[in-house]
Amino acid sequence: MRYLDEEAIEDIAVGAAFLGTGGGGDPYIGKMMALSAIKKYGPVQLLTTEEIEEDDFFIPAAMMGAPSVLIEKFPKGDEFTRVFQKLGRYLGREVKGTFPMEAGGVNSMIPIVVAAQLGLPLIDCDGMGRAFPELQMVTFHLHGISSTPMAITDEKGNIGIMETISNKWTERLARVSTVEMGASSLVSIYPCTGGQLKTASVKNIVSLSEKIGRIIRSNQQDAEVKLNDLLEATDGFHLFDGKIVDVERGTAGGFNRGCVTIAGLNAYADSEVKVFFQNENLIALKDGMPIALTPDLICLVDLETLNPVTTEGLKYGKRVRVLALPCNSKWRTEKGIETVGPRYFGYDYSYTPVEELVRKAGVTHV
Repeated sequence: MRYLDEEAIEDIAVGAAFLGTGGGGDPYIGKMMALSAIKKYGPVQLLTTEEIEEDDFFIPAAMMGAPSVLIEKFPKGDEFTRVFQKLGRYLGREVKGTFPMEAGGVNSMIPIVVAAQLGLPLIDCDGMGRAFPELQMVTFHLHGISSTPMAITDEKGNIGIMETISNKWTERLARVSTVEMGASSLVSIYPCTGGQLKTASVKNIVSLSEKIGRIIRSNQQDAEVKLNDLLEATDGFHLFDGKIVDVERGTAGGFNRGCVTIAGLNAYADSEVKVFFQNENLIALKDGMPIALTPDLICLVDLETLNPVTTEGLKYGKRVRVLALPCNSKWRTEKGIETVGPRYFGYDYSYTPVEELVRKAGVTHV
């Protein structure tokens, strides 16, 4: 057990944005909300899954929708606790803590806000180990845990409870509501016991985010040394360096969708990488051939600072590195690939682990 102070939140926001693979919202917005909450209510207690009781009850709070909308549609501030408390009252259970549903600049911060405001602990786990765009794309779904009852609200005060026949139906119906709410909403979903968190979650994601953020934010001046430290901490691979020369992006159906084209620099000058995204980066093709595929993590970072670049932050001329990390082993199962593999998103590729793709291409961790 420990407490998260302002420095920890600064690190977690950056690290979670890195693990968010382009999605999960602007880390600056999320960070400022969390910092404001702990300044007002005090530091947040962080517990591991080993420190919670099997029969205690936990629920998360998260943003749903297109992250780019947050740039113009800033949260009012009371949505997070409103949706969290609505679900708790409906379930009639005492809630002992909260946790993030995914890694991302906003969705890793919202549970910190809730924990601070309600005086609850934050559990060091999530449901993805990264970010994904749809509600059934969590490890709880892989373990047969229902996403409902769930609560959904917006900044205007509209709020409701939903019970569905499957997690996929939860995604479909909540997505329609989210679009009507202005392409972003707040949800509380996948209520879990401590025992379910111990079995079905991705553990230590908050701590990992903090470690990654500490590396990226460090005063180490040598970019290559910092890069090597980052890859070592994440078992990652450095795939490409280049300049963004084209961005195709739009908001449709409550998602940010598009493709970014990156022209190679330095050792990669004769090549080109295209990264396709749906909120999160899903497919990376180098000269038309796959070099990383969902559910493995494809992370774009600033060429010099290594600060993560979200999909809404992509712009012409920006120089970036393309990194890839192996996903959590829960995703490398038949049900995991069926749920979040390339073919689910409409890409005609069979999933191949990033380790195999980079070995064929002769890429090393460093």
